[in-house]
Amino acid sequence: MSKALDKGFEQKKAEFQSLKDVENALSDFTKNGITEFVLHERLQDKGRLVHFLNSVQKNCPELFLTVPVSVSVLDREIAELCSNLFCTLDIQFAGTSKPTKDGTVYLFDKKKYAGKVSMLNDMGLVFGFDMDWAVLQGDSIKLFRDRFDFALSLYPNHIDFFQLEDTEFSAKPTATFSSQDLRYVRDLAFACKTFYTCGRAVPWFLSVLTPLKIQPQKFFSDFAEWQRCNNCSFSSGFLPDLVKHAEIEKMQLNFLAEKYEEKHKESLFTVVKDVVRLNGAFARLAGEGENSVVELSYNPDDLFSPEVMDIHGFAENVLLEPCQVKVFAGNQGPDYKVI
Repeated sequence: MSKALDKGFEQKKAEFQSLKDVENALSDFTKNGITEFVLHERLQDKGRLVHFLNSVQKNCPELFLTVPVSVSVLDREIAELCSNLFCTLDIQFAGTSKPTKDGTVYLFDKKKYAGKVSMLNDMGLVFGFDMDWAVLQGDSIKLFRDRFDFALSLYPNHIDFFQLEDTEFSAKPTATFSSQDLRYVRDLAFACKTFYTCGRAVPWFLSVLTPLKIQPQKFFSDFAEWQRCNNCSFSSGFLPDLVKHAEIEKMQLNFLAEKYEEKHKESLFTVVKDVVRLNGAFARLAGEGENSVVELSYNPDDLFSPEVMDIHGFAENVLLEPCQVKVFAGNQGPDYKVI
């Protein structure tokens, strides 16, 4: 990979063989036009991670950095260093296997993750989770569903599943994970990738889910079935990473319209549609620098108020105010105005 260094710089990208090679090159990142870097090595040694983050701060503080980190080394010192950088943390979201006299059990420490994530949220840091299934002995579909629902409750910016990307890896059926279970979880994970991660749904997902009274794993299982029926499932070869966000937003709204009708909550869908479309416009402004004009049924000031977290209460108490809203990059950052 190091042989591609010069070519990589011309393309505003770079690959390195080791963390030492990265640190040696940091001082040249800015002058060579490197604006974004993904660290692929998940550091288990806190000292090495601290040294690396300090090196980035010293040599290229404007770099946008993605850092994979284990929950065991994630503490306030690491979080404070990251808070001084433009970065996102990819946190390994997995348990451990423990042999017992009755067989191997899979253990997952919810309390530890909840505490670490609370710290990150308090500090305003962006983070996502790296999840897997059937990798360690004792894991089961029931345990996966449980930690999946728990993961979504923590508001991650994204959830990645390496088993969707790594074609060399193929989980084998076990005593606690049948072949059918493996297919089910794979499709659920792909549905989450499409709708939540590529759909940039974190700002509104849980509030929109609440009126439906279903858990995230059930919602994404249903969306996986919707994908199969609409030829955009994992098996169809659909690649959500390559699809424009506006197209995934259409998929989100079509599916949500069906779910709200199914649950006899059609009266709330006007609010849901506005929330999804306004947040989507801001997501495209941040991600692609795309200005847009959005047709809304409610005033955007109301849609950005805390009251919108309660979709049912919002629909009952906030007056309709149809308008067109321009979303654009202002002098102080992302902005909007009614036109």
